[in-house]
Amino acid sequence: MQTLHHTEASAPAASSAPDVSIVVPMYDEADSVGDLVDRVEQAMRPTGRSFELIAVDDGSRDGTPDLLHQLAGSRPWLRPVCLARNYGQSSALQAGFDRVRGCYVVTLDADLQNDPLDIPALLDRLDADPGVDMLSGWRQQRKDKAMSRRLPSLLANRLISRSTGLVLHDYGCALKAYRRVIVDRIRLYGELHRFLPLLAHDAGARVAEVPVRHHARAKGQSKYGIDRTFRVVLDLVLILFFLRYRQRPLHAFGGLGLWLALPGSVVLLYLLALKLGGEAIGGRPLLLAGVMLLLVGIQLIVAGLIGEMMMRIYYERSGGVQYQVRERVAEPVHPQTMARRA
Repeated sequence: MQTLHHTEASAPAASSAPDVSIVVPMYDEADSVGDLVDRVEQAMRPTGRSFELIAVDDGSRDGTPDLLHQLAGSRPWLRPVCLARNYGQSSALQAGFDRVRGCYVVTLDADLQNDPLDIPALLDRLDADPGVDMLSGWRQQRKDKAMSRRLPSLLANRLISRSTGLVLHDYGCALKAYRRVIVDRIRLYGELHRFLPLLAHDAGARVAEVPVRHHARAKGQSKYGIDRTFRVVLDLVLILFFLRYRQRPLHAFGGLGLWLALPGSVVLLYLLALKLGGEAIGGRPLLLAGVMLLLVGIQLIVAGLIGEMMMRIYYERSGGVQYQVRERVAEPVHPQTMARRA
């Protein structure tokens, strides 16, 4: 992924990290950013938890960075991060993940369709249930347009759930909460933010889904259209390959290569038998088909072997992690949560 150039407000030199880091990517959200900051504060202040809001501006052109720095002047918990240009939502989220300091990490969109008032309930659930590492929001009552947003989302969610085995109703909900250890294991690039539950699950997270509120967009313009559905299908192919064959590329390329090379070999052996029997085979289309199948199959097998070599070099020389260990580490629990348990 290309190096991100950014400007960042000086983080408060606090001796202790906040309890919660809230990461919000934004692009041309000048109309919403003031309300967003106020509503996050309204949601978090009553909980008594210390928090930081990492607002990642993804190359906005409408004055969003200036507003963020202006708001940060009177709010030490607001940390603007301004990327040099528009890199996309995945890169913006990763820029936020690289800077989180809290024990819990929450993500949501800047358009206020997600309700910041749902954040405390997600945090309380993580406090109360040590068997859950990530909570993904489920917009049961979506306020988007049926044909351009809800229907494509429904089809995409079913396709992803059926293809991956991780069944969720709403992969696209931006409101999610994580334990910090899970975020530290995730790296985002391309447009993989759509598959964060899958990436977290691959990193060892136990994922659960909780209903959250959803509001119609009141300000600004949506950055997504129906064409996103087609990109989701392509990204799903990538994520399936990444999750299933990342550590064994030979099984992917070599398996396909065998399926092609074996029929090609059978065809050529059949033609060889005919040739030995005295028949002319030079003008048969079957000869060309057999040769092509065999050559393409061999190329795919060789590609799988090269992939295996690159994978082993990566893990042995660069120190890449092949597995994650689940350690029983007590998460810090807020006093109000302890009082509710009592």
